[in-house]
Amino acid sequence: MRLIKDALLFLVSISLCVVVAEGVIRYIDGYTIFYMPLSEPTGLASVKQESVDKVPRAPGVARDWFSTEPAPLPNKRAVPEDWERLYRFVEANPVGGMWFRPSDAFKVWNTSFSGDPCRHWFLRHAPGQLFLYDAPDGQDRPPYRFLPDVTIPSGLTTNQIGWRGPPIENPRPEKTVRIVFVGSSTVVEAHHLPFSWPEYVGHWMNMWSKAKGLGIRFEVLNAGRESIISDDIAAIVRNEVLPLRPDLVVYHEGGNQFRPASIVENVPTDPVARPSNAQEPAAVAWLKEGARYSALIGRIQAAFAIAGAGTGGGGEWPKPDYKVIWPEGLDEMSPQLDFAKLPVSLNLIRWDLDQIRGDLKSIGADMALASFFLMVKDGLVVDPVRHKYIIEQLNAANWPYRYRDLERLAKFQNRYFAKYAATHGIDFLDIVGNMPFDPDLFTDAVHTNYAGTRIRAWTAFNLLVPIVEKKLADKAWPRAWPADASTALPTFTPRLTKLECKP
Repeated sequence: MRLIKDALLFLVSISLCVVVAEGVIRYIDGYTIFYMPLSEPTGLASVKQESVDKVPRAPGVARDWFSTEPAPLPNKRAVPEDWERLYRFVEANPVGGMWFRPSDAFKVWNTSFSGDPCRHWFLRHAPGQLFLYDAPDGQDRPPYRFLPDVTIPSGLTTNQIGWRGPPIENPRPEKTVRIVFVGSSTVVEAHHLPFSWPEYVGHWMNMWSKAKGLGIRFEVLNAGRESIISDDIAAIVRNEVLPLRPDLVVYHEGGNQFRPASIVENVPTDPVARPSNAQEPAAVAWLKEGARYSALIGRIQAAFAIAGAGTGGGGEWPKPDYKVIWPEGLDEMSPQLDFAKLPVSLNLIRWDLDQIRGDLKSIGADMALASFFLMVKDGLVVDPVRHKYIIEQLNAANWPYRYRDLERLAKFQNRYFAKYAATHGIDFLDIVGNMPFDPDLFTDAVHTNYAGTRIRAWTAFNLLVPIVEKKLADKAWPRAWPADASTALPTFTPRLTKLECKP
């Protein structure tokens, strides 16, 4: 009897230790504590004070503002049960080589982009239905909008026009400065994060205004959406942003058109070669499934995967040799804006920036251009478990390009953005030059975890303060709404369409 009691006590003690460990890891990694299967993690939620202190603060900005949070979203609502089931179904039954993701089922696809969805290269993988809408200009850009005024299973909450964040004030109140951020996934950010960095910027701008007794309210809006490029952003500005008549539009993108092949002669076709040829341990197969329900098992699975795949100790993987051909006549330190063959898609991006700048000028709005952060430098070594996705993106997704060439092109792109801004008299927000270079702030080489989201926001906020202060002093902002201009929001009507695509 005593032996049985001791055994039970041992089992209960072990179980309690496992439960406590699970809870601690869920908290550290930013999972919802009691969610099954696991929610998407927010990543490292706490921010090291030294990281905060590395960001230069604008005059009049208090250090303790950083620790404050935006107000809860008043438009956040319960997710319908059938949407939850659909999301989990797509998640558990990936098709099309993972092209069609669970959140794609809740996007509203532009019919000029989708055509016949059953003939589309990835929309044909939709789970028997799609939301569709007709673009007002009949063009195929942007490819989609988010459903308006909903909360979807990925965690995204949208306003009246399908943008991430709180409702838009309509009509815009007097003494309100309206700022819109445009870009791709690094602007809209991971759907499960409580707030995106533009939302933090708006929160701190209003704290700054109150502290200075300005009597001005800041409405900061997020028009970003993942997987889009510069011509999509130009279309979003034209069709969705202009009707809101913002005072300022901030452009932040630089990853989805970043093509290192533009300076490489005869790109090697060698397959991706990891540092170790070891196969994934057999144990990892069941660990992967268990990791959907347990953060503790997820840590074990990650350790097994790292051990099996090999990461070179967190450093750069060996790459095949190739020859870099820098465009003849292109000044790398002070690039010519109109150079005929710019690297990394900058000719197309420049054309779209011109379109955006011209469209904003037509309504008297200002534009700012931000530098874009790529977590790379020659000789970079990171933690092979914590930073496994940084390693994967830099080495597998960007195979076969060397760190030094990725770093060189990233710096060149940001020099180009700075030169473009200076040439055209628009503001340049050098986020890269003012944000700590710290892999602990990133989930991969471009996307931040929740700590990094807040640091990026703090950086952008402090860069914006002197710009805003000058505009207010000059009486340039807030602009009066023209008497003859419509106050109607750029809303749209999604329609749910059933699909019967044959394999």
